[in-house]
Amino acid sequence: MKKRVLVVGGGPGGYVAAIRAAQLGASVTVVERKRPGGTCLNVGCIPTKVLLHAAELYTAIRQEGPTIGIYADNPRFDWGAILKRKQEVVDYMVEGVVGLLKANGVTLVEGTARLAGPRTAEVDGRRIDADAVIVASGSEPSLPPVPGLDLPGILTSDGALSLESLPRSIAIAGGGVIGVEFASVFAAFGVEVTVVEMLPQILPNVDAEIAGILRKSLEARGVTFHTGARLGSVSRDGDGYSLEIGSGGGALRLFAERVLVATGRRPVTRGLGLEEIGVEVQRGRVVTNARMETRVPGVYAVGDCTSPIMLAHVAEREGEVAAENILLEDGHKVHMDYKTVPSAIYTSPAVASVGLSEEEAVRRGHRVRVGRFPLAGNGKSIITGDAAGMVKIVSDERYDEVLGVHMAGGPATDMIAEGGLALRLEATLEELVSTIHPHPTVSEAFPEAAMATWGQAIHFPPA
Repeated sequence: MKKRVLVVGGGPGGYVAAIRAAQLGASVTVVERKRPGGTCLNVGCIPTKVLLHAAELYTAIRQEGPTIGIYADNPRFDWGAILKRKQEVVDYMVEGVVGLLKANGVTLVEGTARLAGPRTAEVDGRRIDADAVIVASGSEPSLPPVPGLDLPGILTSDGALSLESLPRSIAIAGGGVIGVEFASVFAAFGVEVTVVEMLPQILPNVDAEIAGILRKSLEARGVTFHTGARLGSVSRDGDGYSLEIGSGGGALRLFAERVLVATGRRPVTRGLGLEEIGVEVQRGRVVTNARMETRVPGVYAVGDCTSPIMLAHVAEREGEVAAENILLEDGHKVHMDYKTVPSAIYTSPAVASVGLSEEEAVRRGHRVRVGRFPLAGNGKSIITGDAAGMVKIVSDERYDEVLGVHMAGGPATDMIAEGGLALRLEATLEELVSTIHPHPTVSEAFPEAAMATWGQAIHFPPA
């Protein structure tokens, strides 16, 4: 008899877990209260990247075209058409997820689930029994306790994706991934953008040198940053909002037509009946081990509701791990490994990283060596006019083992997978150098950065 697996939530973690479980022979049911695809597909990764692509294209036509002899008289954009394109892409991909579930024999149930026991859920009055349950309930925007952020018209990332018209100015609270991506979009379309970040640098989890490259580029496009600054309050002010900001230099007041809160997300776990059946929940987050198991046998959790890293690709891998631990037998256990999780930020220039930053490697006691290769020495980057960034490789001096890879510019968000593979295989600098990369490509900067660790980069003069 087939094992019955119930998945609560149809986002990246949930639908991937469902498909993997079905591949391994289970009878699978997915319960989703909204649309399949979750935050990433409906109000996150995918729609944001549609806007970023439109912004990048518009900027290229206006600013880069004339430098290479391509002219477009009076280029303009239609914000409504851009939003229509965004929704078309989202709808197409949602249909794709539904089709994948159907093709794998997964039953999709629309409704709100609540666990009535370790192997039972109630979905709008209907009872569903299972041999194992995977909770993949996702996350939602989190608002910090700042007076005024509950005022009408204050935006979260969900609302920012559906603005009917662009404001003249916008203040973004939060200089993390969500904040800088929206800053890049709005600045490209002529909005006056101000970013307020509590920590000393934007992208606090990114290598400081790489984050600095992005900040300099966005400032050149008109974005104003206030780092080391705390948002004190927000109030209505005529046709917009007044923001009180506290920083080391004292207090200041800003005005913006709209305010976007991009300070992070929180797990969605309330109302699921988790604690009632014995699942441990800490600060709203489901506690699991490396096999994605909760402390209740047969109950697993994946994705934003449990993961320390709220990224779609992390949720997908966690979903696979959970499904395999439920269905693979003979003592075969799969563990989640976060060592090679890449971060990809789709700004202009793009930023990506995997592994340890230089600062973190030093804190962990490594004898660190760093190789940097500026894209100004890379032929493909010069051709495309995207030569302001770099590839930076952090390694351990003792064995030349690669500890981290950090990139700004070019197709960094695609190239970072090579860095992840290097970490997975515990690659050395010599192994990167001896791997032949095609010419002309931006990927050539990867072995050049490794050679630069020894002061031997070929296509850039020694420091």
